[in-house]
Amino acid sequence: MAKFVYVYIGGQMAETPAAQEQAMQAWGAWFGTLGDSVADVGNPFGSSATVSSGGVAEGGKSGAGGYSIVSADSLSDATAKAKGCPVLASGGSVEIYEAIPM
Repeated sequence: MAKFVYVYIGGQMAETPAAQEQAMQAWGAWFGTLGDSVADVGNPFGSSATVSSGGVAEGGKSGAGGYSIVSADSLSDATAKAKGCPVLASGGSVEIYEAIPM
């Protein structure tokens, strides 16, 4: 089984404490459906910067909000597992990258 990195892009942050709690419950329920395939629940991202040959700029260009690492049989399998991700319900997306063992 390969490991895939899910990078969460966009989506809306819940505004009230009750909505934030509901969002956390949705994430917990979704991770529960993935079972043992979750290798690392991951974390949300905080402040960011972009480093390029032209210098350093505040903020990340991609708008990534966090990550998780999931084990799957293939990219297709990893994609299918991401379809229930709560970030999708708030207008975000999930970018999926296979982690190549070195």
